[in-house]
Amino acid sequence: MTTIRRFCCNDLLRFASVNLDHLTETFNMSFYMTYLARWPDYFQVAEGPGNRVMGYKVCHVEDLNLKWDMLLISYAVLVLYLNLGQGESWHGHVTAVTIAPEYRRQQLAKKLMNLLEEISDKIDKAYFVDLFVRASNTPAIKMYEKLGYVIYRRVLRYYSGEEDGLDMRKALSRDVEKKSMIPLKRPVRPDELEYDSI
Repeated sequence: MTTIRRFCCNDLLRFASVNLDHLTETFNMSFYMTYLARWPDYFQVAEGPGNRVMGYKVCHVEDLNLKWDMLLISYAVLVLYLNLGQGESWHGHVTAVTIAPEYRRQQLAKKLMNLLEEISDKIDKAYFVDLFVRASNTPAIKMYEKLGYVIYRRVLRYYSGEEDGLDMRKALSRDVEKKSMIPLKRPVRPDELEYDSI
């Protein structure tokens, strides 16, 4: 039996084996702690018998038009952010979805993605969900396509300045016309991305 629950601090000491996959981006502890503090509903772990970590997802909700460092200026900026966060660039973002090799092909990633989409759509009223995936990671790309994601754009040398990344998106219920999924006609460079640094 698999249990999907909120990630907690103790899990940081238990999930290293899941990160051994060469396609998995691994971050420092302060990065994970930031997600735990800011977006606890978006950080979940799949746990199997014996409390074994089978996989996890690290996600958040953001507005492409604003930067998180602006929030430090004043309370007024926070209110502005929350009000602007209802526009068409308000979306759920996947930072990582990782399943241990021995637990793949059991639809755990699909379950984690479905939870993200539900929270983004129903609770945070986001317009779409997006993610970045290595252009060489064909199994992941196919899985995301089966889940309804499309390649929105190619980001040249996104991963460590070497490998291209694909920005994939799926429209949620607020994006009735599915504008967020209309692919760009040309690739972009990482410095052209409108993302925020955490």
